[in-house]
This record gives sequence, structure tokens and C-alpha cells, in this order.
Amino acid sequence: MPLTLYLLRHGATEPETPWRFLGQRDLPLSAEGRAQAAAWRAALAAVPLTRAVCSDLSRCRETATIVLEGRGIAAEPLPVLREIALGVFDGLSREEVASRFPGLYEARGRDMAHFRPPDGESFADLAERAGQIVERLAASVSGDVLVVTHAGVIRVLLCQALGIPLENLFRLDVAPCSLTILCWEGREPRLVCFGRTV
Repeated sequence: MPLTLYLLRHGATEPETPWRFLGQRDLPLSAEGRAQAAAWRAALAAVPLTRAVCSDLSRCRETATIVLEGRGIAAEPLPVLREIALGVFDGLSREEVASRFPGLYEARGRDMAHFRPPDGESFADLAERAGQIVERLAASVSGDVLVVTHAGVIRVLLCQALGIPLENLFRLDVAPCSLTILCWEGREPRLVCFGRTV
């Protein structure tokens, strides 16, 4: 049987003003995010999921729990599916990063794939980490698998699957609680759906 990954970004969290980097800070879902997840529970009800995995951060675990309510399976939380580690940037606004770490925000923009903030990881690091889950699932599971994770993880997995340079990952708009579907019927993946919302 082919392997089909239902890559679902977690639901919305409370907006932060000003906007702040959100990597591995463990923020819960907002009321809007819980409603988004409930909408997917209904929309995916007819999909015969064989397995479910999620990031171990609470916004993904809660999204997965809501989506899977009433089914006989629960999502396995996996640290490998966490969002990119942003190190000292996490929780700061762009202005605060520019003020506290002169030149680093600009350096990130010049090398989006390989720049590592202090104590963090690059998108290339994330791609290597997240790619492990696809290899692991492809070796052990077939059928329809729900993967509840983060925008960064979905972006790098799409770049890997479709041969998109990592430098272009932010051309892929991954909205909160949007669904992307990748299917492996042979060795090469096929993009079935991108960025669907309900």
C-alpha cells in the first residue's frame, strides 16, 4: 500500500503584539485554534488513519487530540517533529533581535537555509531532523498517517519532497491548521493537496 502523510499544522495560538519569533516555546492553542482542530475532526472523519504522530509541544498535542477524538488511535508525541529551535531569537520581536544582536537578523536573511542563531538550529538542521520521520514511517507504515506539526517542519519536508531549494522555503505559505498531503506510491512523493483550510 502507498504511504500518505496528512501534514497538519497545529491550530492558532494567541497572537502576540508585537509579533514575536515562535520556535520551541510551548504555547497552548487559542479558542480559535481549538475550533480549527474540531473542524478537521469532522473533515477527516472518513479518512481511515492507520497511525498518528505529532510534535511533543502542547499546541500540536492538543490539536491532534481534538482531531482524533472518537477514534481508536492517539497521536504519538515525537520531539523530532518540533518546530525549528530559534535559540536566542525565540520570544523576541524583530526589533529586539536587531537591537540585541546587531547584524544577525540580516545574516539570517542572507542565508536562510544555513544560518544558525546562537543556541539554535538552521533550516538545514531542521530538514535533516524532520526528514528522519518520513524515512521511519516509510519503512514501517503504510496507508494514511496523520502528522501534526509546525509550519517550519512542513516547509522543509515539502522542499525535500519536491526538490525546492531550502532558500525558498518561505515561498510556501503554511497557515495555522492548514492541511498538506504527500503521497508515496513508489519511490517519489507526489503533492496531493497544499495548504487546505476548513
